[in-house]
Amino acid sequence: MSAGMNERTRLIIGDDGVRRLRDAKVVLCGCGAVGGYALEGLVRAGVGHIRVVDKDVFSESNMNRQILATTATVGRPKAEVACERARSINPVIDIESMDVLVSEDTIPAILDMGPDVLVDAIDTIGMKVRLLREACARRIRTFSSMGAALHTDPMAVRIAPVMDSSVCPVAARVRRELRGCDTSLTTCVYSLERPVAVPTEKDENGKSILGSMPTIPAIFGMTLANEAIMYILGKE
Repeated sequence: MSAGMNERTRLIIGDDGVRRLRDAKVVLCGCGAVGGYALEGLVRAGVGHIRVVDKDVFSESNMNRQILATTATVGRPKAEVACERARSINPVIDIESMDVLVSEDTIPAILDMGPDVLVDAIDTIGMKVRLLREACARRIRTFSSMGAALHTDPMAVRIAPVMDSSVCPVAARVRRELRGCDTSLTTCVYSLERPVAVPTEKDENGKSILGSMPTIPAIFGMTLANEAIMYILGKE
């Protein structure tokens, strides 16, 4: 990273903080609506080593809320585009893409770099729970996004230990599935706003399509990034 790029960051966190971020290793699972903004915050802060995990490709329907989705990236793998974006900001970043689904079979490889931090921005609850369980077992400091869709109130966004979250239906299921796990190293971003009641549509695979604004996922993603950054800096 050039000295000019981190000049403003250095003024607030000092040389030691810049070094901590440069040396940190982060795994980011999911680089869509929430994860794309999380990546943006991590890269611009100067995190030096990032593994991006996402099997999906960009579609036109992503363009209302996903920072990496443009007319030029529709149809392209999300993880690949994420790495290109990161290198366009910081050409010397050590970043790699894993074009895989998060599953019981792939989680060991996803976490094998021994990350300082895991940022979870995946939206499939079953996969999210499997990932969080393994992170808990490995004692990895984790920052996880709960449901960002169907929300409109930025003032309702909260940060809490995952077992202290409330209201959010996604968080409720995650809490239930994580009972018996030591979740002391898992923090979540969630909303106290009850999900907006709107008709639910289905995609071609029968999966529910949830309405989403461009603003709330961005807040979730940047909040995840900030929490991860503060942890790396020892300011948690």
